Amino acid sequence: MSSTYQETIQWMFQQFPAYQNIGAKAYKPGLNNIKALLSFFDNPQNDLSFIHVAGTNGKGSTCSMLASILTEAGNKVGLFTSPHIHDFRERIRVNGQVVDESFVVEQVKKIQDALLDFQPSFFEISFLLALLYFKQEKCSICVIETGLGGRLDATNCIVPILSLITNISIEHTQYLGNTIAEIAQEKAGIIKKRIPVIIGERVPESAMVFTKYAEENQSKISFASDDQIYIPTNFPLLGDYQQTNFKLVVNALKEIGQQYPTVPKDIELGLANLTKNTGLYGRMQVMERNPTVIFDVSHNEAGIKATLDYFKTKKNVYIIYGSSADKDLDKIMCLFPKDFTYYFTEFSNERSASLDQLKIHASKYELKGDFYKNPKEALIEAKRTVNKDDTILVFGSFFLIADFF
Repeated sequence: MSSTYQETIQWMFQQFPAYQNIGAKAYKPGLNNIKALLSFFDNPQNDLSFIHVAGTNGKGSTCSMLASILTEAGNKVGLFTSPHIHDFRERIRVNGQVVDESFVVEQVKKIQDALLDFQPSFFEISFLLALLYFKQEKCSICVIETGLGGRLDATNCIVPILSLITNISIEHTQYLGNTIAEIAQEKAGIIKKRIPVIIGERVPESAMVFTKYAEENQSKISFASDDQIYIPTNFPLLGDYQQTNFKLVVNALKEIGQQYPTVPKDIELGLANLTKNTGLYGRMQVMERNPTVIFDVSHNEAGIKATLDYFKTKKNVYIIYGSSADKDLDKIMCLFPKDFTYYFTEFSNERSASLDQLKIHASKYELKGDFYKNPKEALIEAKRTVNKDDTILVFGSFFLIADFF
């Protein structure tokens, strides 16, 4: 990385704190700032075509599968996701290639020089950079992941050709509501007038909300979970919930098939080349064999339950776990099987839960294991201890996974 680029990114994090680093204090709901920012840069969103993806879990995987398959079908695909794991540029890709450092530096300089009468958030600036880059690169389709929620998320200033909502579970209650129905209302805010919407899972509490919003907007609505879809033998992501995300992707491809046609070979290659085409990793991803080492970024109650459910039938599972301090560890760690062996750890991001927090909850739920200040030390010790047929799962946070790269 150039020193100029590093200085630019450092300025972005310092000037406009990111939710990724400081959590709730960085959250700035509402569309006024992003609309003003886009207007200042001549509204690049008006020259692009979008698929907009919201939901509690699975947004990143769904966006990446879609983008990879559309890339293999010959499209020039812009992909905007968050958070990044190693480098800010991971958030903004075209056919898998990250945005140029020089582009980030040049556009941020324009923002620095602009006489704005407000202070945009880190996420708003990130999304602006993505749109500007996708326009410059003449992307034929852009896949956009919401940041937090939907209705008031900065990405909701776009008008897509298709809206997708993966699933709904309890998250970010201080902003989105305390019930499935309340959170669904926030996610449903991405549903646009006469724009089709596909929902990943049919759950009674949320389905009623989505159907109501779709009817009010005269938008065609369907539920991917209603369909029986063949899962390819080369499907690269472990866990039933990833197969649910794939159903949503297949339904989305059917919906946009006239404008962006795909064939089965595109799907096969899109899955095979998922990491190359999108940079996706850390989603129930096998990193090593003998022993099997799996990285997963699940971090909230629903995602963690889905991940652990996959391993409950397996023998000799060893868990390396770290969490952000703002997570409800009571609701999470009560899900942990008592017959697994645990390596609890902090990670380097300042939002990390402390070892003291983890010790309290591990004791409370009778989980046997050790505690490490450094995740890499935890993995080294786990690999030293286990047999080659055993499984090591490293999970709990994007930030935990980031410490390995």
